[in-house]
Amino acid sequence: MNHPQRTRIKICGLTREEDVDAAVAAGADAIGFVLYARSPRAVSVERAAELARRLPPFVTPVLLFVNESASSVIAACARIPGACVQFHGDESPEDCAAATLGTRPYLRAARIPLGDGAAQFDLVEYAQRYSKAQAILLDAHVDGYGGGGKAFNWSLLPTSVASHLVLSGGLTPANVTDGILQVRPRGLSLAVDVSSGVEADGPDGKPLKGIKDAHKIHRFVAAVRAADASYLQTTHV
Repeated sequence: MNHPQRTRIKICGLTREEDVDAAVAAGADAIGFVLYARSPRAVSVERAAELARRLPPFVTPVLLFVNESASSVIAACARIPGACVQFHGDESPEDCAAATLGTRPYLRAARIPLGDGAAQFDLVEYAQRYSKAQAILLDAHVDGYGGGGKAFNWSLLPTSVASHLVLSGGLTPANVTDGILQVRPRGLSLAVDVSSGVEADGPDGKPLKGIKDAHKIHRFVAAVRAADASYLQTTHV
């Protein structure tokens, strides 16, 4: 359904200068800042603006909101003019339009149920409902909003969705290649979004939320590039 092209990469939930720099050095296309106070990866608008100023040309800052007022989204975007918006709550198409003034690009997260429940989620209808979104971001439905680090069953997604897609939820350097090969043919294009999968390990072996590991970021990007090469090979045989 889509022409061979490079998979775009977003690294999300960044809180430190060195992690922003590492993501840029590895080749990330977008950097995500969580502006949702209940998230362990949350930063203030002021901090997001400070970190975004480190970004070179053509690397996009993405501001993640959950059920935020339109006025707050507009005010945050005024501080970071080149940002894309990511809506990760229960925002309606009208909410999204109001908060972006109908002009700023935005992503709309679709919360895909875990297990066999993924088959019951009507992604085709959802993409049609949010047709003004630049892309539909596919994340696993967990308690709360986002950041669960869980992967849903990619094979149960519809085979033909009239939208650009962003695959998220539980991606790691180990599984992102498989995710790309399974999901890429299903939409107009595919990007990937990783957060917990590239975080540093704490003493207990669990991710340190908001603290990234430069080595994992580089491994993740390399795995995405490997998937692109494999996809190109399988579509040109």
